[in-house]
Amino acid sequence: MKPIKSLIVAAGLFTGSLFATGAAQAQMLDPSVPEEALEISKRLQCGVSEDEPAVYHWSGNIYGRTPGERDKLLFKGEGMNIRRCVEVTDPERGTGWRLISREVMLMLDPETGEVADTWENPYTGKTVDVMQIHNDPVNGRPNFPRGSDGAPFQMSTLRESGPYVFVPFEVPLFYPNPLAGEYQQFVGNMYHAVEIFDFAALKSDLYDSSTPTAYPMISWVRISPWAPWMEMGGRPGQMVFNAMGQKLPGGFEELPDVLKNEIRENYPIYEQAPPKDDTRRNETTWTKFKLLTDQARTAAAEGAKSGSEHSGH
Repeated sequence: MKPIKSLIVAAGLFTGSLFATGAAQAQMLDPSVPEEALEISKRLQCGVSEDEPAVYHWSGNIYGRTPGERDKLLFKGEGMNIRRCVEVTDPERGTGWRLISREVMLMLDPETGEVADTWENPYTGKTVDVMQIHNDPVNGRPNFPRGSDGAPFQMSTLRESGPYVFVPFEVPLFYPNPLAGEYQQFVGNMYHAVEIFDFAALKSDLYDSSTPTAYPMISWVRISPWAPWMEMGGRPGQMVFNAMGQKLPGGFEELPDVLKNEIRENYPIYEQAPPKDDTRRNETTWTKFKLLTDQARTAAAEGAKSGSEHSGH
């Protein structure tokens, strides 16, 4: 027989565990409540805190699609986004959060898995330099419990299925191409693409507010024009990106070596999220290409001018 004291202690532990279980259940968020839906969306997107960023990783394939030909596997892709969410307050809309991030996507040789620095374009036969995707920043708009029209915040695409939660959303893009001139509304050549993000998580992970954040999975599809560094000119066709991944509990150190090594060697600022007060305009592959091209042209012009001056002409 157990001593009475031991039985009392055991009973106390059992009772305590029941209270703990009840407390955990009481902290499950309800997506039908605007403030709690906002918290669910934050748990989906954000890190542990403003000072402990989240890292999303994805891996997949990048295809080329042109009329009258089979799709071509152009690259393997490895990507990451490092992000923090900062608190924002509006006197009428309440307290919410804003996403601040930067991201890298590497084009890998589909056979060797190594980072592709140059690429023989199978459509043109020309060898070109690869510009890896490295966009800084990639920030979001503030999210509040109430919209500008006073409507309560909703996760309208959220769907529950047994123990799982699915949150899909599409981002159709149609705007003047950053590399185009001032007459695009007359001649076309708009930037026309779509990005599709599908999140999946266990309800027990996403809704449990007793933990600081959740670690969902993500599927990402992007259909876009040819990247400008491919030098495709007006050749018809598209790039199709298809990848899957997740928010990493171990953060940056959990990324594949090919990503970590490349970032530390060539893109070191991407090991950290942008500062909390970042208000810069977002960057895309096209704006980054324009920036780097303009810098290269300026440097070349200055070099030519300097050479001319030194030669006495």
